[in-house]
Amino acid sequence: MTRNGDVSFWWRQIGRPAPRGPLSGDLQTDVAIVGAGYTGLWTAYYLKKAAPDMRIAVLESRFAGFGASGRNGGWLTNSVTGGLAQYVPKHGKQAAIAQQEAMNRSVDEVIRVAGEERIDADIRKGGELTVAYTPAQAKRLEANFAAQRDWPGTDVKLLSASESSARVGVAGTLSGLWHPHCARIHPAKLVAGLAQAVEASGVAIYEDTHVERIQPGRVETTRGTVRADRILRATEGFTANLKGEHRTWLPMNSSMIVTAPLPAAFWDEVGWAEYDTLGDFAHVYMYAQRTEDDRIAFGGRGVPYRYGSRVDMDGRTQDVTIRRLRDLLVRFFPAARDVDIDHAWSGVLGVPRDWSAGVHYDRTTGLGSAGGYVGTGVTTTNLAGRTLTDLILGRDSDLTRLPWTSHRTRRWEPEPLRWLAVQGIYGAYRAADNTENRSGRPSTSPLARIADLVSGR
Repeated sequence: MTRNGDVSFWWRQIGRPAPRGPLSGDLQTDVAIVGAGYTGLWTAYYLKKAAPDMRIAVLESRFAGFGASGRNGGWLTNSVTGGLAQYVPKHGKQAAIAQQEAMNRSVDEVIRVAGEERIDADIRKGGELTVAYTPAQAKRLEANFAAQRDWPGTDVKLLSASESSARVGVAGTLSGLWHPHCARIHPAKLVAGLAQAVEASGVAIYEDTHVERIQPGRVETTRGTVRADRILRATEGFTANLKGEHRTWLPMNSSMIVTAPLPAAFWDEVGWAEYDTLGDFAHVYMYAQRTEDDRIAFGGRGVPYRYGSRVDMDGRTQDVTIRRLRDLLVRFFPAARDVDIDHAWSGVLGVPRDWSAGVHYDRTTGLGSAGGYVGTGVTTTNLAGRTLTDLILGRDSDLTRLPWTSHRTRRWEPEPLRWLAVQGIYGAYRAADNTENRSGRPSTSPLARIADLVSGR
């Protein structure tokens, strides 16, 4: 029987960490960080390294890694949220290239720190493979390759059907796109190990402490008020729960399933020996990894958004979403037709109105934030943590000069407009994918083209 919800398979596999104590009244500190996911923990890690005497408190509503950091697909990749071209009009091409190169280095920085801190997160740097299995997808793949190949640092390679299948044997593959700047990880192992390293350095992590409001100089929680000159919001998909932040980012749902371990005969047929992360060029795209214990963790969009920016907390996934993901898994790998699905879960990610991530710090108010990763946060959070560290310490560095620093976007529309927009976007995308799968030709749906404009693709 498939387990549904219960946060994620990743936490079920290793066991939830022993609870840390909550805040026990009012507190005065130098830096308060709201959110104990990757962003908050990476920031605390680098701040403490740079300023050992600094008092740092991390405030977490549930437990460290409860949100997207413990539920994601485990892609440590170099993707720049929103694409490189977005930075050219305002900052120039060299700034966009610098952003890409910083992301490439961030992949290796996470791997370096994991080794230094002895965090065994099942890291395998096999690159990222994206496949096309319909003529329409193949056209989008070729266009994507053409758009990326002239950018230094993307390092993309166009693969033939046989070259792509030699890496991962996806049924019906027509072509593939591959780059080396990606590693597969175990999300919960990484966030649990990072939390331990942060705590060992002298940072206080307060769990079961729900933050209600952030203002200059103070954080109001259900357990007391924290006063600090510098306060950082690192709440990603849960940002909508904070007073005054309801329309800042849209909490988008993503869902995953994981199979039972697959036998050697399956891997002999499919390959996947280098542990590439795996995606496709459908409009409603999927993402997958081969786990260290020979399962397939396979994800995609379920019900993408809940009216009123309601945030899913228990991770439970709709039965129809589990069926869709399983059907797509079998379409990719027919030999997995009879395998059991051990666990299904969902989580939320933060989506800005322009679908582009940003990092901010205002020295006047002492307020900072980072996020809006739209699913690329495993790597981007590390870059955010190092950038926030330099901003707080007043360093003029290569990181603080990156174009995503102080990137601003307008707020999402009020309801029911944002609910209608998201339902329209994903309805158009699913219809386009269904048309392409039936006909083999690219969808000419004007609704899909409008959806691309609205979603920032």
